[in-house]
Amino acid sequence: MDTVVAAPRALLGRTITGPAWVRVRAGRIVEVVTGEPPVGAEVLADGLLTPGLVDIQINGAVGVDFAEVDPVSMAVVTRALPQTGVTRFLPTLITAPVGVVLRQAHDVLAASAALPENSGARPLGVHLEGPFLSPKRPGVHDPALMVEPGEAEIDALLDDEVLAGALRMVTLAPEQPGGFEAVRRLADAGVLVAVGHSDATGEQTRTAAEAGARMVTHLFNAQRPLGHREPGVPGVALVDERFTLGLIADLAHVGPDVCRLVFNAAGPRVALVTDAVAAAGMPPGRYQLGGADVVLTEDGVPRSPEGTIAGSALTLDRAIRNIVSVGVDAADALASATIVPADAIGEPTLGRLTPGAVADLVWWDEDLRPRKVWVDGVVVYDADAAVVPAGREPALEVVATAGQ
Repeated sequence: MDTVVAAPRALLGRTITGPAWVRVRAGRIVEVVTGEPPVGAEVLADGLLTPGLVDIQINGAVGVDFAEVDPVSMAVVTRALPQTGVTRFLPTLITAPVGVVLRQAHDVLAASAALPENSGARPLGVHLEGPFLSPKRPGVHDPALMVEPGEAEIDALLDDEVLAGALRMVTLAPEQPGGFEAVRRLADAGVLVAVGHSDATGEQTRTAAEAGARMVTHLFNAQRPLGHREPGVPGVALVDERFTLGLIADLAHVGPDVCRLVFNAAGPRVALVTDAVAAAGMPPGRYQLGGADVVLTEDGVPRSPEGTIAGSALTLDRAIRNIVSVGVDAADALASATIVPADAIGEPTLGRLTPGAVADLVWWDEDLRPRKVWVDGVVVYDADAAVVPAGREPALEVVATAGQ
């Protein structure tokens, strides 16, 4: 049976237009039309209809660290994320010995496979942020656990039968010994390679792009900075159109003016990410990131006990509102959390309202807060429902975070 959802405005491609309506059949969008809806449509009285949000860097949320996940805790995350508009996400694992990372990845995939249908947001595989990083730019990662991406280490990833097809993204420092060859091998295997936690020069960053790297992980953070003569990682990323730019828009990792600068320079290539950790959606306290302690204080920014920023407590809907607040057009901000990340990881049926796309939808109110969310055409979150679908826990946004 078809479902028709109509809204006064909708994000079609990278443009907000309306009125418009979409027809959904068997979990897919089969028709998208601008104009008045047909009889029998569910007509949304106000607000905006968009594709579901896609977060391709998230370490955990609502008290759950993906480095220590099981089917029950994975289900907690998948039920919570739709409140923030997220319908698809890429669980991210930080630096650990290769053998440990493989075990953690297996656990993530097993927990993902055990999810019941219509349980909420859906995982997309695994993103490994390490261990092939630069000890010069560790951030909160443990330099003692970092290794060079040698042939044996890359073999361990690509020859793992459980990871086959599920290893979607690897963040590495290409300037490390063996780094450029690792980029080539991973890219040839269909893995999105991102430059991150890297001391690469501008020239080395371009060489990584030549080898097949196509993304920069959390632009400006934990990488050789932009200089007026040596552009470093961000300088090249901002002008090299081969790169998609991951941006943590909590306005703490990257300040408001620089966020606006990034959009001015490379808006169509920006992918908003949360880099959220278990502290996201939780009150101040002590949480875990890759087995290490992370402290969330009243300022809403998780930090190591030594004071280093450790991921974020950001939600993707808040990132969109933050970017709009610094002067970026809402359509551009929304595209950066839908079609851009979907395209970056090679998912052409996600992040868009178009025939053939997966029927992941978000209805937003006038303040850009999600009111209703569909995954595969099924309602998984309804802010106005007396009983929230899919066993939704209480509100995810418990703690005030930096920004709007």
